[in-house]
Amino acid sequence: MLSRRELLIAAGGCGALRAGPSGLKIGVMDTVFRMAGQPQAVARAKKLGLAGVQVTLGRSADGRTLPLEDPELQRAWRAASNEHGIPLNSTYLDMLHADCLKDSPQAPMWVRKGIEITKNLNARVLMLVFFGKCQVRERRELDHVLGLIQELAPEAERAGVILGFENTNSGDDNRYAVDKIQSRAFKVWYDVGNSTFNGYDAAKEIRMLGRNRICMFHFKDRGYLGEGQVNMPAILRAIEEIRFEGFANLETTSPSGDIDADARRNLEYLERLLKS
Repeated sequence: MLSRRELLIAAGGCGALRAGPSGLKIGVMDTVFRMAGQPQAVARAKKLGLAGVQVTLGRSADGRTLPLEDPELQRAWRAASNEHGIPLNSTYLDMLHADCLKDSPQAPMWVRKGIEITKNLNARVLMLVFFGKCQVRERRELDHVLGLIQELAPEAERAGVILGFENTNSGDDNRYAVDKIQSRAFKVWYDVGNSTFNGYDAAKEIRMLGRNRICMFHFKDRGYLGEGQVNMPAILRAIEEIRFEGFANLETTSPSGDIDADARRNLEYLERLLKS
């Protein structure tokens, strides 16, 4: 555990995080528990003291449907959420790793299905992913994708769903994207690990984007939070400064192999910082 002095230094000398209640709530991806698409992840999150769950929508086996289109599975997720008092705060459209929105004619269909499922689960945000072969670092590709999102955003608005743009782009690109779309249904899903690993100053970018362009966060590092490359004290300070209210979901690994213990360790680390 870092001393208070070390936390202040890591936060860039800006002082401790604001005392008292924070608007930030810590949830978790179901994949952290290796339970992608499984409603039992909700009970596990509750047991560990996490505040919400992100639901993985799954890969299509037939090229036409997603696993979470199953009404019974949707009912099971809603029932688990109600039973344990843990909201399903978002969904994860992992089909966009296979069918890239930038070049697959199937991809808009998956987004439309994701919007409907997210609405049915009473989740607030559908995370759209742009990594690896599907990343959109070139402005030409980014503009093409934004044109498709411009067509999809009205459907998301009607459903009360926000399309969360998770990517490996710079903060400047993300600001450009949100300002170009100009829709309450499109915001940045800011992953502090992705940004750090791509050479960006995550805390600086969070301040630049501001709370109105960010819908949610992912917290992760290569190993345990607070022991790697990602400067979590500075990032949490920036989140406090923009007065963000909402969720950050753990997307952490399990270095020890004990998934529950490692998730609890990461959560307790964040809680110590938020109370400092």
